[in-house]
Amino acid sequence: MNIVNQIKNYVEAECRKSTSKYGAEPFEFHFSSVVKYAEKLADELGGDKEIIILASWLHDIGSIVEGRKDHHISGARIAEEKLTELKYPAEKIKLVKNCILHHRGSTKLERETLEEQIVAEADVMSNFDNLAGIFKAAYIYEGLNQGEAKKAVRKKLENKYKQLHFAKSIEIIKPKYDAAMLLLK
Repeated sequence: MNIVNQIKNYVEAECRKSTSKYGAEPFEFHFSSVVKYAEKLADELGGDKEIIILASWLHDIGSIVEGRKDHHISGARIAEEKLTELKYPAEKIKLVKNCILHHRGSTKLERETLEEQIVAEADVMSNFDNLAGIFKAAYIYEGLNQGEAKKAVRKKLENKYKQLHFAKSIEIIKPKYDAAMLLLK
């Protein structure tokens, strides 16, 4: 089994554990979507596709295993441990870790490589595939009522859309963004 499939299976298993705060849903509704967009952007823009795909599968593993707070840091550590266990080359592990460390828009960390930017953008783009999940977070995890949730989801999507850097990302997401803004006004 190749490294990408091993990591995909690992992430799915972690999501399915009873200790996962978010249950199994993030695997299907977030991680898979991030990988889909990362592959599209890598095909269009270049970069080391294996690094991009591995980092996309692992970008939120810290949130699944240890919780959301500083999950980019815990995720990079967990990724290093798992990839080392699988005997992945150390120089490539460093590249995957950097993608994970720099994927969050809220941290304002400078992205230094194409691979880091692609993973970050794919993560942003995935939000537009999962409005139900964003609403679920607003209701369950944030305790918002319907009106508050509608405003919060709209604001989140507006902020996410502004984080897109590549013209290709904007081209792909604009129809979904426009539809969401129409529905949430």
